[in-house]
Amino acid sequence: MQKKVEIRNKRASFEYNLSDSYTAGIVLKGTEIKSIREGAGSITEAFCYFKSGELFVKNMNIPEYSHGNLMNHDIVRLRKLLLNKRELKKIDVKVREKGVTVVPLRLFLSERGFAKLEIAIGRGKKSFDKRESIKTKEGKREMDRVMKKYRT
Repeated sequence: MQKKVEIRNKRASFEYNLSDSYTAGIVLKGTEIKSIREGAGSITEAFCYFKSGELFVKNMNIPEYSHGNLMNHDIVRLRKLLLNKRELKKIDVKVREKGVTVVPLRLFLSERGFAKLEIAIGRGKKSFDKRESIKTKEGKREMDRVMKKYRT
């Protein structure tokens, strides 16, 4: 049984109002998938964009494989995302609106061992929206603390 690998983009929900989410496959090289299976990688600075009708992810950091040789992959390179044509068309229409982008949420391994990237359509938050989300998060945390105190 393979270990569960899940790399999350924690800043995505803070920076963007997220709407539709999709699961996309990624075109990877051999040493990249081996590195992901070890649990290495970062998608916090990553973003997606369209290039000639195809969706690519840029700035996704997958470190070199520890047991690799001279043929190791580039750490930050352009990687193609695999989606249906219908999904690509739907995402492309939404991205053409002003202020809308495609944001990677999490990188994980499927049951069959393939690397998948969960992406979502996001609209950038303004600074007052960010303050509001911090306020609600702190209020919820405080309520949980009080409720826990009364239970024990």
